[in-house]
Amino acid sequence: MAFNVTVANTEFRFPCEPNESVLDAAQRARLEIPFSCRKGVCGTCKGRVVSGDVRAFAGDALSDAERAQGLALFCNARPRSDLVIEPRSIAKADPFARKTTTARVFRLTRLADDVMLLHLRFPAGIRVRFRAGQHLNLILDNGERRDFSMANPPSESDGAQLHIRHVPGGPFTSHVFEKLKRGDHLRVEIPFGDFVLRDSAKPILFVAGSTGFAPIQSIIEDSFAKGIARDMTLYWGARRRAGIYSELPQKWAAQNPRFRFVPVLSDAAEPGFRHNLVHRAVLEDHPSLAAFQAYVCGVPVMTQAARSDFVGAGLPDSEFFADAFVTRADLAAAGP
Repeated sequence: MAFNVTVANTEFRFPCEPNESVLDAAQRARLEIPFSCRKGVCGTCKGRVVSGDVRAFAGDALSDAERAQGLALFCNARPRSDLVIEPRSIAKADPFARKTTTARVFRLTRLADDVMLLHLRFPAGIRVRFRAGQHLNLILDNGERRDFSMANPPSESDGAQLHIRHVPGGPFTSHVFEKLKRGDHLRVEIPFGDFVLRDSAKPILFVAGSTGFAPIQSIIEDSFAKGIARDMTLYWGARRRAGIYSELPQKWAAQNPRFRFVPVLSDAAEPGFRHNLVHRAVLEDHPSLAAFQAYVCGVPVMTQAARSDFVGAGLPDSEFFADAFVTRADLAAAGP
Protein backbone atom coordinates (compact mmCIF):
# COMPACT_ATOMS: atom_id res chain seq x y z
CA MET A 1 0.00 0.00 0.00
CA ALA A 2 1.46 3.34 -1.06
CA PHE A 3 1.75 6.27 1.31
CA ASN A 4 0.81 9.82 0.31
CA VAL A 5 3.55 12.46 0.24
CA THR A 6 2.52 16.13 0.36
CA VAL A 7 4.99 18.95 -0.31
CA ALA A 8 4.42 21.71 2.24
CA ASN A 9 3.08 25.03 0.95
CA THR A 10 2.62 23.72 -2.61
CA GLU A 11 0.00 21.89 -4.65
CA PHE A 12 2.34 18.92 -5.16
CA ARG A 13 1.31 15.46 -3.90
CA PHE A 14 2.49 12.02 -4.98
CA PRO A 15 2.33 8.36 -3.87
CA CYS A 16 5.38 6.58 -2.48
CA GLU A 17 5.71 2.84 -1.92
CA PRO A 18 7.08 1.64 1.45
CA ASN A 19 10.32 0.37 -0.12
CA GLU A 20 10.70 3.32 -2.50
CA SER A 21 12.78 6.41 -1.77
CA VAL A 22 10.98 9.74 -1.63
CA LEU A 23 13.31 10.98 -4.39
CA ASP A 24 12.44 8.08 -6.72
CA ALA A 25 8.72 8.55 -6.06
CA ALA A 26 8.94 12.28 -6.78
CA GLN A 27 10.73 11.64 -10.06
CA ARG A 28 8.17 8.98 -10.99
CA ALA A 29 5.55 11.70 -10.48
CA ARG A 30 7.55 13.97 -12.85
CA LEU A 31 8.70 16.26 -10.08
CA GLU A 32 12.28 17.44 -9.68
CA ILE A 33 13.94 17.91 -6.30
CA PRO A 34 17.69 18.45 -5.83
CA PHE A 35 19.86 15.32 -5.89
CA SER A 36 23.28 14.11 -6.93
CA CYS A 37 24.69 10.78 -5.72
CA ARG A 38 21.45 8.91 -4.79
CA LYS A 39 23.36 7.05 -2.03
CA GLY A 40 23.19 9.43 0.93
CA VAL A 41 26.82 10.48 0.50
CA CYS A 42 26.67 14.05 -0.78
CA GLY A 43 23.75 15.61 1.12
CA THR A 44 22.37 17.43 -1.94
CA CYS A 45 18.82 16.11 -1.48
CA LYS A 46 18.56 17.16 2.16
CA GLY A 47 15.14 18.43 3.23
CA ARG A 48 12.74 18.49 6.16
CA VAL A 49 10.13 15.91 7.11
CA VAL A 50 7.44 18.20 8.53
CA SER A 51 5.22 15.34 9.64
CA GLY A 52 5.20 11.57 9.33
CA ASP A 53 7.87 8.92 9.82
CA VAL A 54 10.64 7.68 7.53
CA ARG A 55 13.35 5.05 7.75
CA ALA A 56 16.84 5.59 6.34
CA PHE A 57 20.02 3.59 5.90
CA ALA A 58 22.77 4.09 8.44
CA GLY A 59 25.93 5.95 7.50
CA ASP A 60 24.42 8.74 5.43
CA ALA A 61 25.60 12.35 5.29
CA LEU A 62 23.26 13.62 8.04
CA SER A 63 24.50 14.44 11.52
CA ASP A 64 22.58 13.40 14.64
CA ALA A 65 21.72 17.07 15.22
CA GLU A 66 20.20 17.36 11.72
CA ARG A 67 18.10 14.24 12.27
CA ALA A 68 16.89 15.69 15.55
CA GLN A 69 15.76 18.77 13.60
CA GLY A 70 13.61 16.60 11.31
CA LEU A 71 15.96 16.62 8.31
CA ALA A 72 16.27 13.67 5.95
CA LEU A 73 18.00 12.75 2.73
CA PHE A 74 15.21 12.06 0.25
CA CYS A 75 17.34 9.66 -1.81
CA ASN A 76 17.63 7.55 1.32
CA ALA A 77 14.33 8.05 3.14
CA ARG A 78 11.53 5.45 2.81
CA PRO A 79 8.09 6.28 4.22
CA ARG A 80 6.56 4.51 7.19
CA SER A 81 3.43 6.68 7.05
CA ASP A 82 1.92 9.50 5.04
CA LEU A 83 4.40 12.37 4.88
CA VAL A 84 4.53 16.13 4.62
CA ILE A 85 7.95 17.17 3.34
CA GLU A 86 9.81 20.41 2.68
CA PRO A 87 12.61 19.97 0.10
CA ARG A 88 14.99 22.82 -0.68
CA SER A 89 13.20 23.23 -4.01
CA ILE A 90 10.71 21.38 -6.18
CA ALA A 91 9.35 21.90 -9.68
CA LYS A 92 7.55 20.05 -12.43
CA ALA A 93 9.93 18.21 -14.71
CA ASP A 94 10.05 19.25 -18.35
CA PRO A 95 9.11 16.03 -20.21
CA PHE A 96 10.78 17.29 -23.40
CA ALA A 97 14.05 18.53 -21.87
CA ARG A 98 15.88 15.22 -21.38
CA LYS A 99 17.34 13.32 -24.33
CA THR A 100 19.20 10.05 -24.80
CA THR A 101 21.55 9.96 -27.76
CA THR A 102 24.84 8.56 -29.01
CA ALA A 103 27.71 11.05 -28.97
CA ARG A 104 30.97 10.83 -30.89
CA VAL A 105 34.36 11.45 -29.31
CA PHE A 106 35.53 14.59 -31.10
CA ARG A 107 38.69 15.35 -29.13
CA LEU A 108 40.71 14.08 -26.16
CA THR A 109 43.05 16.63 -24.57
CA ARG A 110 45.26 15.98 -21.54
CA LEU A 111 44.74 18.99 -19.25
CA ALA A 112 46.94 17.58 -16.48
CA ASP A 113 48.60 14.25 -15.71
CA ASP A 114 45.34 13.02 -14.19
CA VAL A 115 42.73 15.20 -15.97
CA MET A 116 41.40 14.62 -19.48
CA LEU A 117 39.14 16.92 -21.49
CA LEU A 118 36.67 14.65 -23.27
CA HIS A 119 34.92 16.64 -26.01
CA LEU A 120 31.80 14.92 -27.33
CA ARG A 121 29.74 15.87 -30.36
CA PHE A 122 26.07 14.98 -30.74
CA PRO A 123 24.73 13.63 -34.06
CA ALA A 124 24.21 16.13 -36.86
CA GLY A 125 21.10 18.22 -36.27
CA ILE A 126 20.83 17.25 -32.60
CA ARG A 127 21.07 20.07 -30.08
CA VAL A 128 20.38 19.50 -26.41
CA ARG A 129 18.83 22.02 -24.05
CA PHE A 130 20.60 22.31 -20.71
CA ARG A 131 21.35 24.92 -18.09
CA ALA A 132 24.85 26.02 -17.16
CA GLY A 133 26.12 23.83 -14.32
CA GLN A 134 24.09 20.71 -15.14
CA HIS A 135 25.54 17.25 -15.80
CA LEU A 136 24.95 14.26 -18.05
CA ASN A 137 24.92 10.49 -17.60
CA LEU A 138 27.31 8.34 -19.60
CA ILE A 139 25.58 4.99 -20.11
CA LEU A 140 28.14 2.16 -20.18
CA ASP A 141 27.78 -1.08 -22.11
CA ASN A 142 26.90 -2.99 -18.91
CA GLY A 143 24.11 -0.51 -18.13
CA GLU A 144 26.00 1.30 -15.38
CA ARG A 145 26.03 5.08 -15.45
CA ARG A 146 28.63 7.72 -14.68
CA ASP A 147 27.77 11.36 -13.97
CA PHE A 148 29.94 14.13 -15.40
CA SER A 149 29.35 17.88 -15.36
CA MET A 150 29.51 19.82 -18.60
CA ALA A 151 32.14 22.55 -18.79
CA ASN A 152 30.74 24.15 -21.95
CA PRO A 153 28.03 26.82 -21.73
CA PRO A 154 24.49 26.12 -23.04
CA SER A 155 25.15 28.18 -26.17
CA GLU A 156 27.41 25.29 -27.28
CA SER A 157 24.53 22.84 -27.41
CA ASP A 158 25.85 20.57 -30.19
CA GLY A 159 28.10 18.66 -27.79
CA ALA A 160 29.53 18.36 -24.31
CA GLN A 161 32.95 19.00 -22.79
CA LEU A 162 33.78 16.88 -19.74
CA HIS A 163 36.74 17.19 -17.36
CA ILE A 164 37.50 13.61 -16.31
CA ARG A 165 39.94 12.92 -13.49
CA HIS A 166 41.70 9.56 -13.56
CA VAL A 167 40.73 7.56 -10.47
CA PRO A 168 43.34 4.82 -9.85
CA GLY A 169 41.63 1.47 -10.27
CA GLY A 170 38.54 3.08 -11.77
CA PRO A 171 37.54 1.00 -14.82
CA PHE A 172 35.85 3.80 -16.75
CA THR A 173 38.36 6.56 -16.12
CA SER A 174 41.19 4.13 -16.93
CA HIS A 175 39.40 3.35 -20.20
CA VAL A 176 39.22 7.07 -21.01
CA PHE A 177 42.94 7.58 -20.39
CA GLU A 178 44.22 4.36 -21.94
CA LYS A 179 41.86 3.19 -24.69
CA LEU A 180 39.23 5.75 -25.72
CA LYS A 181 40.02 7.46 -29.03
CA ARG A 182 38.65 10.01 -31.45
CA GLY A 183 35.65 8.66 -33.38
CA ASP A 184 34.51 6.27 -30.64
CA HIS A 185 30.89 6.52 -29.56
CA LEU A 186 29.34 6.87 -26.11
CA ARG A 187 25.70 6.72 -25.08
CA VAL A 188 24.56 9.74 -23.05
CA GLU A 189 21.42 10.96 -21.30
CA ILE A 190 21.22 14.71 -20.70
CA PRO A 191 20.58 16.92 -18.72
CA PHE A 192 20.43 16.32 -14.95
CA GLY A 193 20.96 18.38 -11.83
CA ASP A 194 20.09 21.77 -10.35
CA PHE A 195 23.56 23.18 -9.71
CA VAL A 196 22.56 26.30 -11.61
CA LEU A 197 22.81 30.02 -10.95
CA ARG A 198 19.91 31.52 -8.98
CA ASP A 199 18.58 35.00 -9.60
CA SER A 200 19.92 37.45 -7.03
CA ALA A 201 21.87 40.68 -6.71
CA LYS A 202 24.20 39.15 -4.11
CA PRO A 203 27.91 38.71 -4.83
CA ILE A 204 28.85 35.13 -5.71
CA LEU A 205 31.49 32.87 -4.20
CA PHE A 206 32.43 29.97 -6.47
CA VAL A 207 34.45 27.24 -4.76
CA ALA A 208 35.92 24.42 -6.87
CA GLY A 209 37.98 21.44 -5.88
CA SER A 210 39.98 19.85 -8.72
CA THR A 211 37.60 19.00 -11.62
CA GLY A 212 34.79 20.68 -9.70
CA PHE A 213 35.91 23.58 -11.88
CA ALA A 214 33.97 22.11 -14.85
CA PRO A 215 30.37 23.13 -14.02
CA ILE A 216 31.59 26.42 -12.56
CA GLN A 217 33.31 27.18 -15.87
CA SER A 218 29.98 26.64 -17.61
CA ILE A 219 28.14 28.93 -15.18
CA ILE A 220 30.73 31.71 -15.35
CA GLU A 221 30.99 31.71 -19.16
CA ASP A 222 27.19 31.69 -19.46
CA SER A 223 26.95 34.58 -16.98
CA PHE A 224 29.44 36.65 -18.95
CA ALA A 225 27.59 35.93 -22.21
CA LYS A 226 24.30 37.05 -20.64
CA GLY A 227 25.81 40.22 -19.20
CA ILE A 228 24.95 39.29 -15.62
CA ALA A 229 26.31 42.17 -13.53
CA ARG A 230 27.29 40.58 -10.21
CA ASP A 231 30.56 40.47 -8.32
CA MET A 232 32.07 36.97 -8.63
CA THR A 233 35.06 35.37 -6.93
CA LEU A 234 36.37 31.94 -7.88
CA TYR A 235 38.40 30.00 -5.32
CA TRP A 236 39.88 26.97 -7.09
CA GLY A 237 41.70 24.47 -4.91
CA ALA A 238 44.02 21.56 -5.64
CA ARG A 239 46.71 19.68 -3.79
CA ARG A 240 49.49 20.74 -6.17
CA ARG A 241 50.03 23.41 -8.79
CA ALA A 242 49.31 21.04 -11.71
CA GLY A 243 45.77 20.63 -10.36
CA ILE A 244 44.93 24.22 -11.40
CA TYR A 245 44.89 23.04 -15.00
CA SER A 246 43.25 25.93 -16.89
CA GLU A 247 44.33 29.50 -17.62
CA LEU A 248 40.75 30.62 -18.20
CA PRO A 249 40.25 32.16 -14.73
CA GLN A 250 43.25 34.47 -15.21
CA LYS A 251 41.80 35.57 -18.57
CA TRP A 252 38.39 36.18 -17.03
CA ALA A 253 39.93 38.29 -14.27
CA ALA A 254 41.86 40.36 -16.82
CA GLN A 255 38.76 40.99 -18.93
CA ASN A 256 36.08 41.42 -16.25
CA PRO A 257 36.62 43.94 -13.43
CA ARG A 258 33.87 42.31 -11.33
CA PHE A 259 35.56 38.88 -11.43
CA ARG A 260 38.34 37.81 -9.05
CA PHE A 261 40.34 34.57 -9.04
CA VAL A 262 42.05 32.99 -6.01
CA PRO A 263 44.02 29.77 -6.69
CA VAL A 264 44.58 27.68 -3.56
CA LEU A 265 47.00 24.79 -2.89
CA SER A 266 46.67 22.51 0.12
CA ASP A 267 49.93 20.51 0.02
CA ALA A 268 52.63 23.18 -0.12
CA ALA A 269 52.97 26.93 -0.46
CA GLU A 270 54.01 28.35 -3.84
CA PRO A 271 54.34 31.96 -5.03
CA GLY A 272 51.06 33.28 -6.44
CA PHE A 273 48.94 30.61 -4.71
CA ARG A 274 47.10 30.71 -1.39
CA HIS A 275 48.14 27.86 0.94
CA ASN A 276 45.12 26.37 2.72
CA LEU A 277 42.09 24.18 2.23
CA VAL A 278 40.07 25.92 -0.45
CA HIS A 279 36.96 26.62 1.61
CA ARG A 280 39.11 27.89 4.48
CA ALA A 281 40.71 30.40 2.11
CA VAL A 282 37.23 31.82 1.51
CA LEU A 283 36.78 32.36 5.25
CA GLU A 284 40.19 34.03 5.53
CA ASP A 285 38.94 36.68 3.12
CA HIS A 286 35.33 36.83 4.32
CA PRO A 287 34.82 36.18 8.06
CA SER A 288 31.13 36.99 7.55
CA LEU A 289 29.27 35.43 4.62
CA ALA A 290 25.84 36.83 5.41
CA ALA A 291 25.68 38.89 2.20
CA PHE A 292 26.78 36.17 -0.28
CA GLN A 293 25.60 33.27 -2.40
CA ALA A 294 27.96 30.27 -2.54
CA TYR A 295 28.31 27.62 -5.25
CA VAL A 296 30.60 24.77 -4.22
CA CYS A 297 31.67 21.78 -6.31
CA GLY A 298 34.09 19.00 -5.36
CA VAL A 299 34.34 15.80 -3.35
CA PRO A 300 31.73 15.22 -0.61
CA VAL A 301 34.10 15.87 2.31
CA MET A 302 34.86 19.33 0.87
CA THR A 303 31.27 20.29 0.08
CA GLN A 304 30.08 19.12 3.49
CA ALA A 305 32.83 21.01 5.32
CA ALA A 306 32.12 24.13 3.27
CA ARG A 307 28.41 24.01 4.06
CA SER A 308 29.02 23.61 7.79
CA ASP A 309 31.68 26.32 8.01
CA PHE A 310 29.98 28.77 5.65
CA VAL A 311 26.66 28.54 7.49
CA GLY A 312 28.62 28.97 10.72
CA ALA A 313 30.04 32.18 9.21
CA GLY A 314 26.56 33.58 8.59
CA LEU A 315 25.74 32.30 5.09
CA PRO A 316 22.01 31.50 4.92
CA ASP A 317 21.61 27.78 4.25
CA SER A 318 19.21 28.70 1.44
CA GLU A 319 22.09 30.50 -0.31
CA PHE A 320 24.43 27.50 -0.34
CA PHE A 321 24.39 25.34 -3.49
CA ALA A 322 26.58 22.29 -3.96
CA ASP A 323 27.40 19.62 -6.48
CA ALA A 324 29.33 16.74 -4.90
CA PHE A 325 31.51 14.61 -7.16
CA VAL A 326 30.90 11.11 -5.78
CA THR A 327 33.27 8.33 -6.88
CA ARG A 328 32.48 4.63 -7.08
CA ALA A 329 34.57 4.20 -3.92
CA ASP A 330 32.32 6.70 -2.13
CA LEU A 331 29.24 4.79 -3.25
CA ALA A 332 30.73 1.44 -2.17
CA ALA A 333 31.52 2.87 1.27
CA ALA A 334 27.92 4.10 1.58
CA GLY A 335 26.66 0.53 1.43
CA PRO A 336 23.47 -0.82 -0.22
